[in-house]
Amino acid sequence: MQIAVLIPCHNEETTVRFVINSFRAVRPAADIYVYDNDSTDRTAEEALAAGVTPRREPLRGKGNVVRRMFADVEADVYVLVDGDGTYDAASMSFMLHRLVNDQLDMVVGRRRSQGGTGAYRIGHALGNRLLTGAVALAFGARFTDMLSGYRVLSRRFVKSFPALSSGFEIETELTVHALSLSLPTAEIDTPYSARPEGSLSKLNTFRDGLRILKTILKLLKEERPFAFFSTLAAALMLTALGIAFPILLTYLETGLVPRFPTAIAATGLTILASLSFACAIILDSVRHGRLENRRLFYLRLPALDLREAAKAKEWFTAA
Repeated sequence: MQIAVLIPCHNEETTVRFVINSFRAVRPAADIYVYDNDSTDRTAEEALAAGVTPRREPLRGKGNVVRRMFADVEADVYVLVDGDGTYDAASMSFMLHRLVNDQLDMVVGRRRSQGGTGAYRIGHALGNRLLTGAVALAFGARFTDMLSGYRVLSRRFVKSFPALSSGFEIETELTVHALSLSLPTAEIDTPYSARPEGSLSKLNTFRDGLRILKTILKLLKEERPFAFFSTLAAALMLTALGIAFPILLTYLETGLVPRFPTAIAATGLTILASLSFACAIILDSVRHGRLENRRLFYLRLPALDLREAAKAKEWFTAA
């Protein structure tokens, strides 16, 4: 079974060698790929010193480099991990075992903070809970750490994943892809450590949080159009009824319409509500067809060979 460890890096000269050596020690037979995402430091040189020839992706953004990695690398199983040295390499064995043993398509490393509060900043933890809750409300509550950068993925998942995001919202897109197609997934607790001294996070809590929220809304519109547009239609209709109710009472009492502009506004909102509901019905039918096509493309890709899976189980047990 061919395992590929994918490490996207942007200015990770202080940690990339440690990450490579850690994962190589756990699975020496795994192929390790480092993608230098337009770094301005010695990330490429450090990767080369650790025995891995880095590949370069000039378009900045984690989504861009993940899309490139998924397109370039051929393997049976993919391990996607950040190059910042915060994730536990030893957990890879448990995640691989769960993926193979239960014939899953994605196993997410659910972060459990190690080494004090600096490992998982309060703002990031709160934002993760809020955004994960939003995805759970819209698409289903199957994940508790949606933004984890540590995942083990099947070939079926990787080669059927469209990867449209450009930045840190790629984790949201990975999660929603699994939920939309009802793919078999799991979460496993994994230690999460603070960045070593000299290593700086590229995640901006508010800017990237807003981008992720925008992605959730966009995916909701694309993947749940009936819920999105019917909610919009209901809000417009309630607003129309709210501003029209006093006018209706006056009309019933006097037979007059004293606030004609308000009546026109209420009529316009009612029309917009009707159009939104019509969009909900039409786009839901379109989405159903798109979902069928995506599912059929996913099924065209071969699953992990059961004989290889049996060998892998023995391998994991021996390890």
